[in-house]
Formats: sequence, structure tokens, C-alpha cells
Amino acid sequence: MGKKRVPPAGTGTGTGTGTGTELSESAWVITLFCMACGAGIGAVLPLLARLLLKLPWAPLEGPAELLTSIPEPALTLGTVAVGALGGLLLGLVAVHESLSVRVSDTHLALTIRDSTREFTREEIAVLCRDGKQLVVLAPDGMELAREHCGLPWPRLADTLAGHGYRWAEEDPYRAEFRRWVPGTPGLPEGADALLRARAQARKSDDDAEDARELRRELLRLGVVVRDEEKRQYWRIVSE
Repeated sequence: MGKKRVPPAGTGTGTGTGTGTELSESAWVITLFCMACGAGIGAVLPLLARLLLKLPWAPLEGPAELLTSIPEPALTLGTVAVGALGGLLLGLVAVHESLSVRVSDTHLALTIRDSTREFTREEIAVLCRDGKQLVVLAPDGMELAREHCGLPWPRLADTLAGHGYRWAEEDPYRAEFRRWVPGTPGLPEGADALLRARAQARKSDDDAEDARELRRELLRLGVVVRDEEKRQYWRIVSE
């Protein structure tokens, strides 16, 4: 089986032509939400520590005793502040990982993790939703992009349709995916080893970039991969 084309994860930002629309999640909303969640956790932490110490046997009894030894209101103020700071850091990461979409009549650009990938209208056959992911498909069935998307789906679908792009509520190739298990027959040479490595990489958030790189390597072999929880599913792009 010959190798398939796969678009590079380029960093060019090209502007395209025509009137464009940009959709992105609000950085302020994401950050404030994460800070509020962190502060809320910090506020209830002293209460949880006190309840923990009342149990006949309590895990982390030492840290709980140390925490409750701090007098109020310093304890609650401190845990709220630490929680809010943790939420701020989490929010900044979430903003960095959030997807923005720029659409014009001739071009589509996806920006995430400070990297932008741009596609011409002719390269795209259909865009669709797969769970929480936005999928961009080429006319030959090749997957051009698959990214986690927090944008409102109805608004995204309406915007794409308004610029003349075809939208599907589900991956039109979904029925072709097969669950991967080690040694699965029918895969191109080398694909099974890449899927093994990717399964291992997906076990740790620290290896998320490795998992993305392995997905790109599989696309070069003509293998499209989708995930459901810890499971990997695959399909072959037809010649």
C-alpha cells in the first residue's frame, strides 16, 4: 500500500481572501471560570480537612492536622488564594490549548497551541463533529485535522455553512473504523508498532505531543485514528 499524503503541522498564518469570520473561546471566560473553580475548592478544603480528622481512620491525617493547625481566617483565606492561583495557571493552559477557527469563502484556518494550519476551500470536502472534536476531511477521505473544540457547535456549523462549507453532524466514515488490538491484521507495515507506541503515549498527559506526532505518522501511512476513552479505532484511506 502506497503512502498517503498528510498535511504538515505548519505554523504559517496566511490570511486568505474574502470576508472572514473568526470564532474563538473567550480567554477571560476560561480563565475566570478556572479561577472560580480553584477558589471554590480552596474554600471547602479546610472543612474537608476537619471532617477527615473526625474519621476513625483517616488517610493523609498528617497533612490534614498540619492544615487545620493554621488559625482562621488565615487558613481559609490562604487556601482560597492558593486555589485561585492554581485555577489561574490551569486557565492559562486551557487558553493555550483552546481552538480558534477563522473561516472565509476561500480558506479555513485552525489555530491551537500557537500553531496555525490553513486549508483552501478546494482541499476540504466536509467538516464534522466527532464527540468533542472538530474533524476536517479531504475529498479522498484523508483526515486533514482533528482537534478538541470548545466552540458552540450550532454557531460553528452555521458559520461554516454561511461560507459555503459542507457540515456533517457525524463523521461520514465512522462505520469504517475498527477497534485496534495489538497484532490487528490489515494494517500497513509499521502501523501496528505506531499504534502500540501511541497507546502507551496516551497513558500520560506529559506524552500528549508524542501521541499527536504518532497520529501524524499514521496518517502518512494512510491510517486514520480516532479515540474513545482509552481505546483506539482505525480506518484505511482508500487508494
